[in-house]
Amino acid sequence: MTVRPELIHAAVARQAARTPDAVALVQGGERVSYAELDAAADVWAAELRDLGAGPGGFVPVVLPRSTALVAVLLAVLRTGAAYAALDPRWPVGRLRAVTRLLAPRVAVGAGARNCWTGPVWSPPADGVRGAARLAAGRRPVPHGTELRPGAVDGASPAAVFFTSGTTGRPKAVVSGHRATTGLFGAGAGPLSPGCVMPQAAPVSWDGFTLESWGPLLAGGTSVLIDGGYLLPATLRGLVAREGVDTVWLTASLFHLFVEEDPGCFEGLRHVLTGGERLSVPRVRAFLDRHPRIALTNGYGPVEACVFTTARRVRPADCDAAAGIPVGAPVPGRRVHVLAADGRPVPPGGTGEICVSGDGLALGYLGDEELTARAFPTVGVGGVPTRVYRTGDLGFQDADGVLHFAGRADRQVKVRGHRVEPEEVEAVARAVPGVTDCAVLPLPGPDGAFERLALLYTGRGGPEPGPRAVRRALAAALPRHLLPDLIRRRDALPLTASGKLDRAALVRALCPDTGDRTDHRTGVGTGTGTTTGAEDEA
Repeated sequence: MTVRPELIHAAVARQAARTPDAVALVQGGERVSYAELDAAADVWAAELRDLGAGPGGFVPVVLPRSTALVAVLLAVLRTGAAYAALDPRWPVGRLRAVTRLLAPRVAVGAGARNCWTGPVWSPPADGVRGAARLAAGRRPVPHGTELRPGAVDGASPAAVFFTSGTTGRPKAVVSGHRATTGLFGAGAGPLSPGCVMPQAAPVSWDGFTLESWGPLLAGGTSVLIDGGYLLPATLRGLVAREGVDTVWLTASLFHLFVEEDPGCFEGLRHVLTGGERLSVPRVRAFLDRHPRIALTNGYGPVEACVFTTARRVRPADCDAAAGIPVGAPVPGRRVHVLAADGRPVPPGGTGEICVSGDGLALGYLGDEELTARAFPTVGVGGVPTRVYRTGDLGFQDADGVLHFAGRADRQVKVRGHRVEPEEVEAVARAVPGVTDCAVLPLPGPDGAFERLALLYTGRGGPEPGPRAVRRALAAALPRHLLPDLIRRRDALPLTASGKLDRAALVRALCPDTGDRTDHRTGVGTGTGTTTGAEDEA
């Protein structure tokens, strides 16, 4: 029996040994083979190791999406360190804050010079191919000899993902090697062997793991797109030119593609979606038009790396009273629906969705208290088990299929991004002249959250207008956390108990939602449209 590698870079190296000439990466006219990718990672790992990268360390990588980025991340892993891929478009203040948290010995990319005063290394201009040519003239080094035995294993940190936090700072989720290799290297994961898949997700997101390491660990090809978004016309072109046969789309994008260009999926074998509730009418329309294309609905927090559950959607799922199910556990993950006292909820009963298994993150970097709260050890079947408390509510049916039923707190998904409104509120309250504020997710026609609204009050005297507030927020927050609508109010409404009346604010902004309000978040869940798209002075 062949033992599959538990380390990401070892799994890619094994694939390179098997199929050295197969295409691993595509970007525009550039095609990088597995052998070239593997060789470049070797060369660059040696240079990073000389600058201090090694086991136990974290390396911030501030590079745009490119073949060089993928090779650099492999190089970082080959040193024994973990990488944190940071978006060069983030505000400098945010880049500096997360780099301080990582406490690196070396950083990568020209963009790192704006946020780090230590050693900075950048890939040479001749890129992956140049590094591969350089490697060809060197004496080969057997894989694994760069690290002492046992220095790194499947439980060691591999990547740091940043997600919205409630304190005004992003949370740094440390994911281990096994969380990725256990999902994509088992042969029974969500991707087919040899798949060809676009890479369009933000580099700091666990969706990058799905679209990059997923195909590479499956012996396939990752096609890196230029620009920030995958559009229907782009997908059509990639299917025709590059043979793309698999695509990941957030639920919001999937809905958009089905609505605007339902024929853009022609030629695909597999569409993966998730991250938000699926629209039953749009799912039904897709299945009717493309009955031979597999549609998989996936669910999973970043703390469990990409997917916790998955399900191939069937036409009958469109008739489920609770909406499209999110499926059964994928390799390396287990799901537990627990009551407030930690006991399992029987089938059909709603409780908090908790996750265990190899996919769990190691914790939150620099926050032991939050790690202890979010990753407790509980008794599961009489066995002490480390779980992640997702904060999501759900239930399992008699067949063990998981159904999502909302949130137990204010966290929401907006256009596929996890958003903690408290993070945006904390930054807004720090803007000079702002007294108080409230951030509200606004629902679109299907009830899914499509926009963020910020309403704020001033202190009197010189007060910032909405445009000034937006500029201040843009200097501190990444684009997906910026409110789409900003309005000043004389006062924020309160309930009879003196708490902020979020439901009243949503009804004022989205009158068509009526009384259909999620009272945990104060957000309307009806099918009304939002109004007042422009900032008001």
